[in-house]
Formats: sequence, C-alpha cells, structure tokens
Amino acid sequence: MFAVTVLFRIREGQMQAFMPLMIDNAQTSLKEEPGCSRFDVCTDPARPGEVFLYEIYDTGDAFKTHLETTHFKTFDTQVAGMIAEKTVQTYAQVAA
Repeated sequence: MFAVTVLFRIREGQMQAFMPLMIDNAQTSLKEEPGCSRFDVCTDPARPGEVFLYEIYDTGDAFKTHLETTHFKTFDTQVAGMIAEKTVQTYAQVAA
C-alpha cells in the first residue's frame, strides 16, 4: 500500500472552476487505474481555499503511473494557474 496526500491552496475566486476538474480527475483515476484503490477529495468550510486529497495506490509504481496518465496531465495543465500552493507527501506502508 502506498498513500499520497496533497494539500492545495486555491487562488481566490478559482474554487468553483477547480472543483469539477478535481472531482473528474479523482473519478477517472479510480475508474481507469487498476493500481488506484482510493481517491478522496476533501474540503473544510472553515478553510474555503483548501482542498485535501487522500489517495491510496497498490504500490509506489502505481502512483508513478498515475502521474503519467493522459487524464492527470490534462488536469495538471488545466489547474496550474488556479493553484497558489501545492504540497504532496507520500507514505509507504510499514507493516500489514
């Protein structure tokens, strides 16, 4: 198991445009990537400019494959100007 967390800080006025693209990317990842078993998109009304992702992949290589998919590359290009800050962290499972 390989976990990925992403914290986006979205530029003011961009959340409405960002969220449909983010949700589509998550749904496509789950549907088309056999190595992706979870892709949660989360927000908190107390922090309206943040989007938190929690993703689970079978392996680190499955995550690397995700980064090379056409749908991810398209998403990444579409949202680049909407993001003020992006922090990605990865975690490998220690024990089953």
